Amino acid sequence: MPRRKKTFACGHRGYGQSCQHCAQIESAKAESLRILTEKQQQKLAWKSRFDDDPIDLRELPEYVVLKAREILAALRDRQDYRDFGGKRLRHDRQIISIPVTRNYRMICQDTGTAVVPQAVVSHEDYNVCKPRA
Repeated sequence: MPRRKKTFACGHRGYGQSCQHCAQIESAKAESLRILTEKQQQKLAWKSRFDDDPIDLRELPEYVVLKAREILAALRDRQDYRDFGGKRLRHDRQIISIPVTRNYRMICQDTGTAVVPQAVVSHEDYNVCKPRA
């Protein structure tokens, strides 16, 4: 004798104790909600790390922020700025330019005892802000 399909409360028809179609949809919704909350937590954790930075890095791409933080940590440990390819500017010898990436520069001020970071700017902004010698 052949098996008979039954109609579930949701309106779907099939064999078994519960509707497999609705169960699959529910598990997909739960998974997407879990992924969404996980992404939100990662975003909040990423934003909270900016509070510890001595200069504002919020508007920069992630790879620039990570590289800038490496340089900031090394400068905090009194490592020489020349190790990163940093140079003093010709028009003001107290200002130091350290390349972060190909398109970004970190501008620092030499106080005599330490190198104090001022900002990280794009290469275009850096070329505009420095006076021509």
